[in-house]
Parts: sequence; C-alpha cells; structure tokens
Amino acid sequence: MSGSDLPRTPAVLMKGIVKRFPGVTANRGVDFRILKGEIHSLLGENGAGKTTLMNVLSGFYQPDEGEMFVNGQKVSFRSPRDALDHGIGMIHQHFQLVRNFTVAENIILGVPGPWTLNMDNVEKSVDEISNRYGLAIDSRAHIWELSVGEQQRVEILRMLFRKVNILIMDEPTSVLAPQEIESLFETMRKIKNEGRSVVFITHKLEEVLEISDYITVLRRGKVMSTVRPEKVRERDGTVSTELARMMVGREVILEVGKQPMKTNRVLLKVDNVSVMGDRGELAVKGISFTVRKGEIFAILGVAGNGQRELVEAIVCLRQKQGGQILLAEKDISACLDSIAYIPEDRTGLGSVPDMPLMENVALTNRARFSKGPLVNWKAVREKALGLIQEYNIAAPSLEMKARQLSGGNLQKLILAREFTQDPLLLVAEQPTRGLDIGATEEVWQSLLRQREKGAILLVSGDMKEVLSLADNILVMFRGQAMDIISGEDEKGIERIGPLMAGLR
Repeated sequence: MSGSDLPRTPAVLMKGIVKRFPGVTANRGVDFRILKGEIHSLLGENGAGKTTLMNVLSGFYQPDEGEMFVNGQKVSFRSPRDALDHGIGMIHQHFQLVRNFTVAENIILGVPGPWTLNMDNVEKSVDEISNRYGLAIDSRAHIWELSVGEQQRVEILRMLFRKVNILIMDEPTSVLAPQEIESLFETMRKIKNEGRSVVFITHKLEEVLEISDYITVLRRGKVMSTVRPEKVRERDGTVSTELARMMVGREVILEVGKQPMKTNRVLLKVDNVSVMGDRGELAVKGISFTVRKGEIFAILGVAGNGQRELVEAIVCLRQKQGGQILLAEKDISACLDSIAYIPEDRTGLGSVPDMPLMENVALTNRARFSKGPLVNWKAVREKALGLIQEYNIAAPSLEMKARQLSGGNLQKLILAREFTQDPLLLVAEQPTRGLDIGATEEVWQSLLRQREKGAILLVSGDMKEVLSLADNILVMFRGQAMDIISGEDEKGIERIGPLMAGLR
C-alpha cells in the first residue's frame, strides 16, 4: 500500500507547545500535526524554534506548556529513549556519534539485545540497509576516519536500523552533493510509502517544494502557516517568494551581482600537492591550481573525495606528502596570520561548545585583543556585541555557551569572527550550511565584499552557491582534480555533474 492510500490519521499531534530558555521563548503556543505516510517540511529562519520543537517531540526537551499525542494517545517523554519506544527518532545537525567506534558499533549502540553481539551479522545488516536506501558507507570504518557528509549518512542509518515510524531530519542535505540529495529523497519516499512519516527541517526552498506533502513555516517561535507545496509554487516552477517572505518577513532575492575580477595577481599557488588521509591512503593526488586576488575559487565534489584533506593541508592542520603551497610567494606555514578559516565542523573545530560566546569571538583574534598575557575583555565584549547586532545573531547573552545557540546562529558567529580579520586568504568550507535564505543572502554579499580585499577558497557542496559565487571551479573525485571550469563557461558547467561522479 502506498503512503497516499493510507488512512490519514495523525501520527503525531502537538497542541499549544511552549518552550522557554533563560532570556528567550523558543516556542510560543505551537500547534503541529504529522500524518501517517507523509513528508512534512518545517521551515523558518535561524532561531525560529524549528529544532527546539522537534527536540520536544523527540524527548530531548520537555515542554513548559502544551500536550502531545502519538496515534491518538497522550504522551509525555522524559528522554529520547521514551520517544524511540514510541517510534520517534531524530537525526541532529550536530552528530551524536562516538568517534572511536566503527560505523556498525555506533549504529548498534543503545539498541536492546543480547549480552553478546555477532558483529559480523550486525555489519551485514548495516550494509544491507545502506545498499537498500542508497547510503553507501563502510560499516567497518571508524567515525574519525569519515568526512562530515559520511557521518551524516551514519546518523540516517542509525534511525533506519531502529525502524522508527516518525523520522525527524534536521538539515540532512546540508553536506550532500546534488546526486546524494536526490538519492536521499528516494530514501525519504521509500519511508513514506512504507506508511511511516518524515519531518524534514531545511532552509532550501527548492527541496521543500520538491519533496513535501505539507510545509509548516515558523517565525519567532510561532506558526505562520501550514500549506501544500502546490499552493505556494510559482507558475514557472521557481522557488516561491511567498515562502521566503513568510520565513524572514521580507523580500529575498538571491542575486549576487558579481563583478569580473580586476587583477591577475596570483595569491595562492598549490603545486602538485599530495596529502595522506586518516586511514593511511593517499587522499589528495598531485593537485595543482592557483587563486588570484579578487577571485572566489571553488572546490566542488561529493563529500569524502579529498576536499577536507586538501583544505587541512592548505591551512596547515595536516602535513602534505609532497608539492608546494605558497601564499603571496611565501610558504603557507609562514603566512598563517594572513589566513582566516571557516571549517565545515563548526562545533568540533570552529568553536568551543562549552565556552561563552564572548570567548569564542576572541579565539582567533587574541592578538587584536591582547597585550602580552592580558586580554582586554572590555574590547572583546564590545566587538562581540557589535558582531551579534551586525550579523543578526539570536543570542540573548554573551555569557551563554556556544552549544546553546542554534546551528545557524553558531555558523553566523563563526563567519562574523573570521570576516573581521580582513585576511589575505579566506578559506570557507560550507559557509552557508544550516543558514536560512535571508542569512544566506547576507553571507553571499559578505563573501563578495571580502573578495575585493583578497582571495577566497570556497569549499561547498551546494551547486547553486558555487555557480552563483565562483569565478573558477575545481571538481574533485577520489583525490584527483577532474577539471577546472570557469564560472562563465556554460558548456563546462553542464559537465560538472558527470565530473563529480568520476566521468570525464
């Protein structure tokens, strides 16, 4: 029986949900309904309360007010285990994985079963599920060996292994390439057609219109509307401006107005560079390219094809095996003060989650705020307050911990901190990952302004972002440079998809 033929009984009903934190009310009397056999998208700008609402549903938070019903029965969850016992599981933006465990060990962790485990059987089951749903992963690989995109697949597999009836996905496509996103959508449709339900939290309006049965828009903790996608789709099939307006309360047009580069001066030169991966394999194989002043140079590829290792070598976080990396004709290791770095892992590398926001702002700016061993905390506070206002970061207090911010607001804090350094080279990995459409527009404009001051190395799996911003695009596959394509080369751009799949 297909999802559309199933009785339209609410799988979940949330009524009048209120959730407060010190200094902020994240959910203000939210009503939300999920039907059996549907994909329901949850939209809203950063800090709108989407993740908080789903954390309530999945047992991570308890509501201050309101009621919840699962299959018509009133429930009260005290923990995620309670929610899992009712068939509700959530895949978080910030992964809940044990880095020293294998993929299979993480997936089986916490699952009730016998005292002794046959790991061969577990690995076979994981491989079978991953193949069935198009989520290719090595069940024997350790988490620390995997890229962020591969770790995302492990989180999805954990919930599929547990056979949840209501699967909540928080920004699942943010680290996936276009081909992977389509594969994920096929997975979601299979889940739906099995009579189960998916809650899809995303900022990407095109995806919402493609995959959703219903769309609920939150703004400032309140429901603005619940609609079917066909009601808000533009006549020509483009992204609905009405949805964007409901999300952020203003008109949003993602047109960057990029001007041609004004100079041919080479700032960054990567010459025949090879880099080893975490498993002792050659992850980057003799790659060469140059980045000129005033240029946005993009590296594009499916996660796990050497992009992370290459970037870590450029910013001196990983030793290269061969080749040369020069910035302004000097070895890159002597120019670290001229580089700003926005890593894709914002909690593990881009911030210290248990450190207050003010101290996180000072992390990569200590020279600016210090005199000898002493830090001018008054100057740090003034700077942090200015950044929060300028970048519209929803943070009620500078003393709150970084981990208490929503994913999108933490990303904006890291971006603001790095932009203020006025670097010669800005290395940006997934800079708009987890950001709403309004914040994405602001970041794109900030990148273009930074482009005028130096050069930008952009690593992104978002094809629209790359094509909107990049002057030149390096496509990587299995550690090799497949080709470098000009952003103005229409025929070349048509080849990007096959190149990402390893087809020249």
